[in-house]
Amino acid sequence: MRHLICCAAICCAMWGYTVAGRAQTVAVKTNALYWAGASPNAGVEIGLTPRFTLDLSAAYNPWNFKKGMLHFWLAQPEARYWFCERFEGHFVGIHAHAAQFYGEMNDNRYDGYLVGGGFSYGYAWILSPHWNMEATIGVGYARLWYDQSECLPCNKGSRPEHKNYVGPTKIGLSISYIF
Repeated sequence: MRHLICCAAICCAMWGYTVAGRAQTVAVKTNALYWAGASPNAGVEIGLTPRFTLDLSAAYNPWNFKKGMLHFWLAQPEARYWFCERFEGHFVGIHAHAAQFYGEMNDNRYDGYLVGGGFSYGYAWILSPHWNMEATIGVGYARLWYDQSECLPCNKGSRPEHKNYVGPTKIGLSISYIF
């Protein structure tokens, strides 16, 4: 499943690169809210037409903290429609997400995956000819499946669990540099 999602993201990126062709506009970005949660992240947004873009973003969290831990990687591609022109003003989008996670919370260990998708809304402010600030929020669905076990040193028993989640699936306050 993980390989299928990666292949789909690569194919979308290659398709976006070829469609944009001669007048391609590309932005590189990072989400400040993920950094506030100690999660390094980066994204690339590719202009497909004057009003459509493809955003490919990913985040990773490898850190341990005193009270529990959560390691994860997350990929979240999004197709966006801009009401004025790309990288300026209001936009709506359709996003997908996939992640793998491992964490400890409330004396339990969780090791699993999630996939899903949703809808988003955002706004981009032009700061200068090459710099933008963007706010986005999204709601949608995620399917989680994971193994849950107690945090005991020699515990080898785990039980498979799954959950369906509906609610907020995307939030961002990003800074981008447009080429």
